[in-house]
Amino acid sequence: MLLPASPHLPLHPMTITDDTQKPKPRKAIARSLETIAALRSVMEMKLAQGPKEKIESPPAAEPLPPHLEALKQSVVIARERVRKKEEAQRKKEEQKKKSFDPAEWPRTLFRIAERSQKLVADFLSRNGEMPGRMAGAPDPAHLGAAFFGLTDKILHDPVLFADAQMSLWQGYVKLWQSMFARLQGKPSEPVVSPVPGDKRFQDEAWQNIWLFDFIKQSYLLTSGWVNSLVRKETEGLDPKLAHKIDFYTSQMVDAIAPSNFWMTNPEVLRATFESSGENLVKGLENLLGDLERGNGQLRISMSDPKAFTVGENIAITPGKVVFQNELMQLIQYAPLTPNMQRTPLLIIPPWINKYYILDLREKNSFIRYLVEQGHTVFCISWVNPDERNANTGFDDYMESGALTAMREVHRATGEEEVNILGYCIGGTLLSMTLAYLKALPDAPHDLPKPKSATFLVALTDFSEPGDLGVFIDDEQISAIEGRMAEKGYLEAASMSTTFNLLRANDLIWSFVINNYLLGKEPFPFDILYWNSDSTNLPARMHSFYLRRMYLQNKLVVPGGIAMKGVPLDLSTIDTPAFLLSTRDDHIAPWHSTYAATQLYKGPVKFVLAGSGHIAGIINPPAANKYGYWTNDSCPPDPENWFKGAAQNTGSWWPEWIKWLAQYGDGEVPAREAQNAIEDAPGSYVKVRAS
Repeated sequence: MLLPASPHLPLHPMTITDDTQKPKPRKAIARSLETIAALRSVMEMKLAQGPKEKIESPPAAEPLPPHLEALKQSVVIARERVRKKEEAQRKKEEQKKKSFDPAEWPRTLFRIAERSQKLVADFLSRNGEMPGRMAGAPDPAHLGAAFFGLTDKILHDPVLFADAQMSLWQGYVKLWQSMFARLQGKPSEPVVSPVPGDKRFQDEAWQNIWLFDFIKQSYLLTSGWVNSLVRKETEGLDPKLAHKIDFYTSQMVDAIAPSNFWMTNPEVLRATFESSGENLVKGLENLLGDLERGNGQLRISMSDPKAFTVGENIAITPGKVVFQNELMQLIQYAPLTPNMQRTPLLIIPPWINKYYILDLREKNSFIRYLVEQGHTVFCISWVNPDERNANTGFDDYMESGALTAMREVHRATGEEEVNILGYCIGGTLLSMTLAYLKALPDAPHDLPKPKSATFLVALTDFSEPGDLGVFIDDEQISAIEGRMAEKGYLEAASMSTTFNLLRANDLIWSFVINNYLLGKEPFPFDILYWNSDSTNLPARMHSFYLRRMYLQNKLVVPGGIAMKGVPLDLSTIDTPAFLLSTRDDHIAPWHSTYAATQLYKGPVKFVLAGSGHIAGIINPPAANKYGYWTNDSCPPDPENWFKGAAQNTGSWWPEWIKWLAQYGDGEVPAREAQNAIEDAPGSYVKVRAS
């Protein structure tokens, strides 16, 4: 092989010289051969190692035309996407092989048990004296007697029971046939499917893996059979007793759903294998933390408690506290427009929860929206009661709350009229306040006249309270009164649990799966954070509310209830009224709230919004969700109203603003709060129930 000379190694070629030099040709040739051999060794070594220095690139080519350059970039991006997808699939398959190692699984279970034992031991060492309510728990709802009576009736009705058994058996035969066909690779339609909106079986494995599909359909068949049998067997019983049995049967059926157990939930099983059981260990930590937070009672975390701080990133609409007493603070919100409606707006929120459901974040704050529409907005922020409020009654909420707030609105603005909005129990109080003012022989000189009244999901007729009626009877109210007598108030957690039971799959079992089985932290959701920040209820007020309204339904009876010694008659209310209800409300069913349209004798507008008690109200126009129904007439039958109603898209907020504008009485320059006590949202709302 011919090799070029290296500039680093000198060569001594044989030369021809004159006689006087007398060279020694043999030595020169030897030196040349040695040099060539050394050079060859060096070059061979370099070739074996590869090039040490970067080879210079050829001159850059001419740039491509724009359309070809774009095509080239698209190809590069597509190749990169394919590469990433293949890499992710490879990692997923490797993880799958690693996670489902049968030999590793027993050791994983042992580690879970070992770590769980340590967690429980540590929990017990910190909370050994934690009080609990499980031992010897009473049965104020008399469920034992109710279900014993149901069982007795089933046993004495063998024909109906046999028919039900045959129906269940036929369903299972169809299910086995369907599964057998599926195992043979034949197309097979499901025998039973979840109802629309059932989120428990959304994971693809419930449909794609035959075993989990069989478990799911078996549960749906059996649960449907149980509910159907109970409803048939309770026909002819007292309606309240039948409703109670049906409600608690559904609760038990929901509790035993396969999605609530880690061995029959494919999503949980997948997480357990992939994390080597870390999800279960983390879930146990979450469970023990919720027990500790509830002082022995389970308080399920529904939202990240550290995600929100009242006054910092929630309840942040600018304003000032302009008045306070022992029962409430009154907030006046800062103007956001140069001019405002002359007639101010007073909001009476519920005191079962805190007012800031109406002022969550900027994007979904109902209060901010009202201020942006040019209204001078005042809102009550109720105190979170304790033992000092044991004797606070409903009439105190009217006198020290609604009426006092109206006086302060008059003092702050100088206006002789005020528009008033009441939400939930705040709307019930508003109706009582209006009836009280109509019953007085002379209107108080320091009170502005109510110019319009807006009722949001507010009950006045309690004859059909929906599922809440399950918790209302003399025995259960007496049990609640006994508990309230110990402290002077009903604990916030008790009322919160009641409301959560009304939507157990959404507000209980979904969090059991997420927090305790999957071991995840709850998602930071503002509405659920507010839902967990509930309030206590004064003993005297709550007893009056349960007995006189829910149990006896005296508010719709003229003179059935008196406030400050003045009998009330809701039929005397002639203030123009706007009634807003929600179609899926589980707390104030819209058929029941509609009854008020037949009570008031002033002009009434009824609007039905989509969704439920909270989401249907907190529905900003930008979200463009749910829709609402309107009808200019109010026939006695709510179903006839709905048949004649027009469906509208989006939020009901603009519809209400348009209605309210006729009671605005023109514009005035923007009003600023005077004599402020502190900045909104004030200090009362920051007090959390213990």
